[in-house]
Amino acid sequence: MSAAAPAGGPPDEVLREFLSEGLEVAEKLDRDLVALERNPGDRDLLAAVFRGVHTIKGNSGFLGFTALQALTHAGETLLSRLRDGALELTRDRATALLSMIDAIRALLKSIEQSGSEGSGVDPALPARLAELAKDGASSKSTDVHRQDSVDKFGSAAEARIRVDVALLDRLMTQVGELVLARNRIVRLADGDSSGALSFAAQRLAAVTSELQEGVMKARMQPIGQLWSRFPRVVRDLALSCGKPVNLVMEGETTELDRSVLEAIADPLVHMLRNALDHGIESAAQRAARGKPAEGRILLRAFHEGGQVVIELSDDGGGMDPSRLRRRAADTGVLSADQAARLDDRASLELIFLPGFSTAEKVTTLSGRGVGMDVVRSNLQSIGGSVEIQTRSGQGTLFRLKIPLTLAILPALLLTAGGQRFAIPQASVVELVRIEAAEAAFETLHSVTVFRLREQLLPLVFLGGLLGLEAAGTRRTGAATIVVLDAGDALFGLVVESVQDTAEIVVKPLGRHLRDLRVYAGATVLGDGGVALILDVPGVAQQAHVTTAESRRSAAAPRVAERAAAPADRQEVVLLRSREGGRMALPLARVVRLEEFLRTSVERVGGREVIQYRGEILPLVDLSSALPERRRGSRPPADGVETPPSENLQVVVVALEGRRIGLVVDRVLDIVEESLDGLRPSTRPGVRGCLVIRGRVTELLDVDVALAQAGAAAAGAST
Repeated sequence: MSAAAPAGGPPDEVLREFLSEGLEVAEKLDRDLVALERNPGDRDLLAAVFRGVHTIKGNSGFLGFTALQALTHAGETLLSRLRDGALELTRDRATALLSMIDAIRALLKSIEQSGSEGSGVDPALPARLAELAKDGASSKSTDVHRQDSVDKFGSAAEARIRVDVALLDRLMTQVGELVLARNRIVRLADGDSSGALSFAAQRLAAVTSELQEGVMKARMQPIGQLWSRFPRVVRDLALSCGKPVNLVMEGETTELDRSVLEAIADPLVHMLRNALDHGIESAAQRAARGKPAEGRILLRAFHEGGQVVIELSDDGGGMDPSRLRRRAADTGVLSADQAARLDDRASLELIFLPGFSTAEKVTTLSGRGVGMDVVRSNLQSIGGSVEIQTRSGQGTLFRLKIPLTLAILPALLLTAGGQRFAIPQASVVELVRIEAAEAAFETLHSVTVFRLREQLLPLVFLGGLLGLEAAGTRRTGAATIVVLDAGDALFGLVVESVQDTAEIVVKPLGRHLRDLRVYAGATVLGDGGVALILDVPGVAQQAHVTTAESRRSAAAPRVAERAAAPADRQEVVLLRSREGGRMALPLARVVRLEEFLRTSVERVGGREVIQYRGEILPLVDLSSALPERRRGSRPPADGVETPPSENLQVVVVALEGRRIGLVVDRVLDIVEESLDGLRPSTRPGVRGCLVIRGRVTELLDVDVALAQAGAAAAGAST
């Protein structure tokens, strides 16, 4: 904090402690008062509010802040009469007490910035509080006793200390440097033949990971600290809109890095405002639809796949895609022809376009078409994304996916134009290898596209985009495509090669490079070289693949495909096992397709595992998961013998709420097939056989196969 002690005032450290505790208590008072207004009979909650105000009053009097003391004394008197049962908590009294908390914050901020209380608080507020305390006053004693301010959660408070945020930031920076040094040493140790250096490097890697986890844990804060202000926001907005609304929050203990919390604060507030203004209907409309008069907004947070998911849903009227299309055409955001060609899913994406609004008139809450586009861009800037689900007449759900931290993140390393780059793995959808690129690529309206599972995927040639190779250079041989999610569009990034996955430390770019929107930062690799980190939304914008026209072009084939596809068709992943068999498994069971270095595999309890996205991923060889047809070796079904690679091809599948890595010889393709011709199989772990692309292919029964592999591993270890 930047508080300066006034002349003759308290020492700096005492003042900092007072301000820190005061702001913390004010946040809690805000939340507790809104909850108390909804449940006036909660005596424990009322007592907690009284203790909080009394604590601030006592501390401010001790330090000589007379305006703050007078304000809290007036509020304490009103709270004392409420606590004694002499008064009821009406809306006017609750509003006055909330205004008192706003004034407390303003006084504390003034003290922090200038060392004095200033004159920014309405002098009539203490008199207003005193007046509200008189109505219905009784002869009951209102003496204040010091024991009311005694903290009951005490042992818990003694177990915590306050740490300067700047110190945590410096520690995180040093941990980042240590991670870079670890990566460098581990790489050097790979060439050690004696094994001594390798052992030391492994130990260093383990200790560094533990230290990294500890420091990151210290920077983590429960999302409830951010959410604590939301009940007050919803309460005030509901009053201004004339709509009774109940805010329900779940998962307040879900933790995020403080820098991420700061980045999502404004987007969440804007989405809450939208839910109240656009989502929740008026009480009369809700009654006509058979709904309770009080609307409901649910805010929920939880961890999923190494990220934090935040869901904000309402039980309002939902969004009508046809109305969105008409609105886009009426306001000139799209032409009438463009709007008519959008499917329902693409129509929902219209709300993220700059200048788009569904409001018929401008109000203090909305209507200017500025908001949701900023929400998406803010989330994308930290590697997050937002999705929409809606049902007309029943409500809308926004699903936000955001990273745990911005300092250290898993990334995909690749090359283009002879240089190395990194892409955050959260943006990577899949990798595609094309053997004959010239024949596979097509041109549509001067844009190079690739038909991926009947969907046209716009391509961006990274080397050409960055000026590392001549513009218009086309691949004539094999090509590697990294399919990326830019939030509002999928596109393929054509690169020379994909090298590895690694944890990278994000370093900010110098001020001369900050205007280059295709880069999000830089990192130092294990060999000491520097790689620029690509900003996926920035690359998409630079290449012009996120326009409304491109989304429409991408959506049209999907609409036709869904309309023409038979109901029994499903997408499957084609695989080749190490024994040479050709297998397929439903894409719905696949979480991700990954590639790992063999050297990163560890053995625990006789089983192979790998550290993956903050968890331990068990590995199961596809060949060991299925019983052999007969003894003896057999050539691969594709007729191609593949030499052992230093990398493992792994299909991550979901199994009963956990994830398993299925090790395969090669991932061949993802196709959509009809299962009409499926013939039953007697081989355990196989649902049946069918012909896919001219070859006999076994359809894997994932649950049975993995259960067999687990039983076999258990038997081998006993």
